[in-house]
Amino acid sequence: MNQSHTEWAYADLFSGCGGMSAGLAATDRFVPVYAADNDKWANATYAANLGHAPEQLDLLTLQDEDLRVAWAEQVRARAQGKPFLLTGGPPCQGFSSHVKVRGDRKGRNQLFSVFGDLAVALRPDVVMIENVADLVSSRSWDLFDELRSKLREAGYGVRARILNMAQLGVPQERFRTVVLATLNRTPTFPQVRCDPSNFSTVKDWIGHLPPIASGEPNPADPMHVTSRHRASTIEILRQVPQDGGSRPAGVGPECLDRTRGSHGGYTDVYGRLAWSGPAPTITARCRTPSCGRFAHPEQDRGMTAREAGLLQTFPADWQFAGPFDDRYKQIGNAVPPLAAQAFGDHIADGMPEVASEVGLFEVEDKPVGSSFSVLIPGIRRRGGVLNP
Repeated sequence: MNQSHTEWAYADLFSGCGGMSAGLAATDRFVPVYAADNDKWANATYAANLGHAPEQLDLLTLQDEDLRVAWAEQVRARAQGKPFLLTGGPPCQGFSSHVKVRGDRKGRNQLFSVFGDLAVALRPDVVMIENVADLVSSRSWDLFDELRSKLREAGYGVRARILNMAQLGVPQERFRTVVLATLNRTPTFPQVRCDPSNFSTVKDWIGHLPPIASGEPNPADPMHVTSRHRASTIEILRQVPQDGGSRPAGVGPECLDRTRGSHGGYTDVYGRLAWSGPAPTITARCRTPSCGRFAHPEQDRGMTAREAGLLQTFPADWQFAGPFDDRYKQIGNAVPPLAAQAFGDHIADGMPEVASEVGLFEVEDKPVGSSFSVLIPGIRRRGGVLNP
């Protein structure tokens, strides 16, 4: 059978506001049979934009084997014999470089283990996991290695690579670990679509949006509105050079100058996006200029939800449900739909060998180090690649 015309079914766990599902839908080759998340506002966004509602479910409730097997039988039956993809991004906060202690005090890292158990019970043809790059650092290596071992013992070939999503056309330097597992064969990764010379740019994706002031409502698009910044924040931004500029020394809180002088830190705080290149990673805090390089290239304000959503490659009419801050959390935690679409096409095509697989680093049998994140500034200086 020609793989390019085969219709696939998929289940999306930790489905969030629908980034992965939006990308798979854009391929016109995947049919959703199940989605689940424990976040009510993310579920509301997913349902409003994709037309089917995720189950609001804490997957830790499926730790019991009998419950897990019953769940898997019900979900698999919905696939009606189609090739089946299981995808998911277990919550990553416990793996992030911003967490200074090993593990997750709330115990949510157990969800990573539960995801592996659900994958084994469901037995899909392909498993895809997206997470932060530091999933494969020393702090979280045991969890990653446990999952990989479970899948291998169940008959899956498993590979993991650290990606810069800009290689797939996403207008961000977004570094993520992607794990692919394929039943009875070794998976391949999609072809690189962009190199540093033609990465998508901020201007490509948000340059057309109408200018707005801090906190100013936009009657044409309720997602295109910023926080109402303090006067002191706006005064700082007025002194930051346009189009990629950084906060000058002596501007803003004195503590920022002290940390810059002592160890060179926090240079992106109050920085502006640059029109001519990709954005840094869009995070749940991207509405706040004091949390990174998230100020508009020219206007004296932070990012709107519409701008953040577009830089995450969500459709231009996507509506994010919930309180103001929650919209940004949904966006920052999402898989960029454009990246999900690239993986979906590659999977539906039968995972052919490609000339140049996307990814900066192949994860083998040891951690990438105490933190992959410490390598990111150098990668950015080299134009988004691991080595010159």
